[in-house]
Amino acid sequence: MSNNAADVNAKITSWFRARNTLMLVRTDDELRVERALVQAAAAAKFEMRFWDCDRGITGADDTRISQNGDPSACLEFIRTRKDRAVYVLRDMHKWIGDPTLPRKLRNLSRELQVAPPNEARSILLLAPMAMEIPRDIPELKSVDYPLPDRAEVSRILDDVIMALPESMRDAAAPNGTRERAVDAALGLSALNISNSYSVSLVTNRKVDPALVTSEKKTLIAGMPGITWHEPDPRGLDAIGGYDELKQWCVQRKAAFTQEAREFGLPAPKGAMLVGLPGTGKSLAAKCIATVFGVPLLRGDLGGAKSKYVGDSEQNIRRLIALAETMAPCVLWFDEIEKALAGASGQQGDGGVSTDALGVILSWMQEKTAPVFVIATANDVRQLPPELLRKGRFDEMFFVDLPQHGERKEIMAASLKAFNRPSDGIDMNTIASATDGFVGAEIAALVPDALYAAFADGKRPITTEDLVFAATRVVPLSKTASEKISTLREWAKGRARPASAVEKPAEGAVRSLDL
Repeated sequence: MSNNAADVNAKITSWFRARNTLMLVRTDDELRVERALVQAAAAAKFEMRFWDCDRGITGADDTRISQNGDPSACLEFIRTRKDRAVYVLRDMHKWIGDPTLPRKLRNLSRELQVAPPNEARSILLLAPMAMEIPRDIPELKSVDYPLPDRAEVSRILDDVIMALPESMRDAAAPNGTRERAVDAALGLSALNISNSYSVSLVTNRKVDPALVTSEKKTLIAGMPGITWHEPDPRGLDAIGGYDELKQWCVQRKAAFTQEAREFGLPAPKGAMLVGLPGTGKSLAAKCIATVFGVPLLRGDLGGAKSKYVGDSEQNIRRLIALAETMAPCVLWFDEIEKALAGASGQQGDGGVSTDALGVILSWMQEKTAPVFVIATANDVRQLPPELLRKGRFDEMFFVDLPQHGERKEIMAASLKAFNRPSDGIDMNTIASATDGFVGAEIAALVPDALYAAFADGKRPITTEDLVFAATRVVPLSKTASEKISTLREWAKGRARPASAVEKPAEGAVRSLDL
């Protein structure tokens, strides 16, 4: 999957030279793409014409040629005109619902295919990314135009800075912020990038990456199948246990720096986290993004699905394209087995899950963009075996029930999250009382204890409060003992433990051997 505008420009130029008569370019960056189309048409020795319902037909220099804004009249104009030109029709998709228009387009396309070279004409529909590709126009060649990549964003930043008075230029992008300013703008349209940089300069008299990032959050909010998540500011300190996973992530942190890119260090692919619900897998995804210092995007494969197989594929490709454009970033698929279960034949979804799986597997195998994929799963039995093959992820981790020392760490982190000191709390007692608990069950003891302490005169919570709260819990290790045994058996030889096996603490019992 290419995110390079130069490659797409070359493809469009080849379409023009090959005299393809009906094309579609989808973009949310209309002005930038129109400029590129003018250059592509000139390279193929075509004049460029534009049409929209407001201005009619104009030339590349905005000269009015016809003021008729009716789409059918536009097609008739193209049929009778004998110039060698590409006609870019803006927003024509708004009229595709008219049952006569697709047929008119197809008939005109046929006629143009036999026109002499000096009268060659092509029609290119320019539409927003949200437009679905019409199924009743099979001749239509289509391409999604990529958002600006790092090199193009850097050029836009230079243009904005050079437009400033000379005395302000040096302070506009102070040393150490330029690369972060470029990273912050990835994923925005060229116009939004320029506007964001300009707003930042007006507001702070310098390019502020944080302000530019806020613009990106607004963009993500309107995208189906993908959401922006704030990384956990506590980083790995927010997670109790996970020592093997933590060490592995710290080693890969450097891969997301500018120095690593210049050195040619390959970007890590990602990690699969498999384990019971409540063991902290989702929290780990948020904390890993903090460690790497990159944005966190959550991909919702279920939300990207459509009843039409082709639409699902297109939605997922769009999701992936946005993640690549915003790279470096972390792309997180939570409970991925639920979205892809149908790919193993366990759901009758008409091949939609299989289609989604094919797109994801192909991308993960070939991707070069620094998009770190974190996939979490609770039930490996629902995962397609193709996803688990070596090479899709850098590593697959199995998250077991927390051990004695990890339970102490989880309790300490949970107390800190509620701004409660751990001094005076007997962590060994708490760890023994929570044997067989998952992390979420341990964390939930703190608010339970706070309620009891508040009702008892607003006093500080005690070890006894926490132990009493634990006695009221039936842990998942009891209600899902068979599932835990199955997971542990599956993980042997297939997945790396997220935590090293610790020596039992004195007087402590190892987590239930289920």
